[in-house]
Amino acid sequence: MSQGRERPLTVHHLNQLLLVCSLVLLVAVAAVRISSRSGLPSLLVYLGIGIAMGQDGVGDIHFDNAELTQVIGYAALVVILAEGGLGTKWKEIKPALPAATALALAGVAVSVGVTATAAHYLIGLEWRQALIIGAVVSSTDAAAVFSVLRKIPLPARVTGTLEAESGFNDAPVVILVVAFSQSGPVEHWYTLIAEITLELAIGAAIGIAVGWLGSWGLRHVALPASGLYPIAVMAIAVTAYAAGALAHGSGFLAVYLASMAMGNAKLPHWPATRGFADGLGWIAQIGMFVLLGLLVTPHELGDDVLPGLVIGLVLTMVARPLSVFLCLTPFRVPWQEQALMSWAGLRGAVPIILATIPMVSGVEGSRRIFNIVFVLVVVYTLVQGPTLPWLARKLRLGGDSEAADLGIESAPLERLRGHLLSVAIPDGSRMHGVEVNELRLPAGAAVTLVVRDGKSFVPSPTTVLRHRDELLVVATDPVRDAAEQRLRAVGHGGKLAGWLGTGEIDNKR
Repeated sequence: MSQGRERPLTVHHLNQLLLVCSLVLLVAVAAVRISSRSGLPSLLVYLGIGIAMGQDGVGDIHFDNAELTQVIGYAALVVILAEGGLGTKWKEIKPALPAATALALAGVAVSVGVTATAAHYLIGLEWRQALIIGAVVSSTDAAAVFSVLRKIPLPARVTGTLEAESGFNDAPVVILVVAFSQSGPVEHWYTLIAEITLELAIGAAIGIAVGWLGSWGLRHVALPASGLYPIAVMAIAVTAYAAGALAHGSGFLAVYLASMAMGNAKLPHWPATRGFADGLGWIAQIGMFVLLGLLVTPHELGDDVLPGLVIGLVLTMVARPLSVFLCLTPFRVPWQEQALMSWAGLRGAVPIILATIPMVSGVEGSRRIFNIVFVLVVVYTLVQGPTLPWLARKLRLGGDSEAADLGIESAPLERLRGHLLSVAIPDGSRMHGVEVNELRLPAGAAVTLVVRDGKSFVPSPTTVLRHRDELLVVATDPVRDAAEQRLRAVGHGGKLAGWLGTGEIDNKR
């Protein structure tokens, strides 16, 4: 807030704060529907809410605390990366991992170099400021990309590469921005590369270790309430970040890898955990972007609009396509997929948050850097967001919708040495029309109850399953994984799954 004498927080102030925050959340939730229909990422709506509440808006709130914004932004990014990691399917990103890693490392280097050169020679920024801007805008945002592509099924290689890249490239970009924002000169390039490599290695090791240990513990310890599992998962993810950061590694990479490890470990009460993480992710995004909207001063952006447009044009039309071409051509990625991934390099939360680092470090011209980045993110998100689905169709990369995946929740029965699997059959699942005996569950697993239209009954072997049915499957410990695997196979391939190439082997993680 604007500088002045601090007043103690009273219950009256708390009531006002709760009212404002709840109203902002309700407006933001309602705005998601508008953004989904228009094809615009919701981040623009949240930024608009913050600007409207700011000193140039109707709220007339004066907020200029860049350090507080950075701290809250980091905390929000931890939650967002954790939610993203929990939703990342290893079997989808595994084939794309080498290409995504190349984009997150070599691609970032190419993007920083090209963008910084343009900022120096075309805009006239000094090299330090140019390098900071180049590093800040080199991170992509999966949330922004998939918010406009969620209705268009894309090849697994495209989605896997974009998702893994966005999870991996935050870490090296943060290291570069911090290094360029330091008061002293940057060390030799090979020293900087060695530092980045070491921090990434430490973060990766801690993230994988914490994720594996957390998954093992949650699968072998039966908590007394199902609501404790989501809390434990998020606590483990935050532990990975904090441990990685305190060990002088990349905390952002640690939290992403730890969350991805837990997300692929088939933990108990998984749908509840995903719902909880998804809700926290939305709150983090809303709070972060509203705060960023408050921090920006619209009437100061006039002189920085043209520089932002020029740098964004170079980034979008030169730096990003060049980095994609150089990194993906060795992997023989078709030019259509390269073109879509070049245009899909949307910038979202991370660049604006990272633009506060030079402000906190006292870098000369840091306010201008923040304004340029803000203009770039807003304008090019407006341009790229709505056109992504159109480009995917023009490149013939959007196919027919795939069968919807089943929602399966597992609850351990320690004393009985078994598991209860709660299975929800969504619209689009190919389990519709399959008889219970045609599920061909392994010995030791059986469908014991079906809930249909609010009524439950014990099924017979010839009971035909329908969309929106909920099944209760009991499985012994040894066949629990095989039973879930078989259910998912039938959900994707129907009763002939296993005979037509969509069976258990194809569905292994």
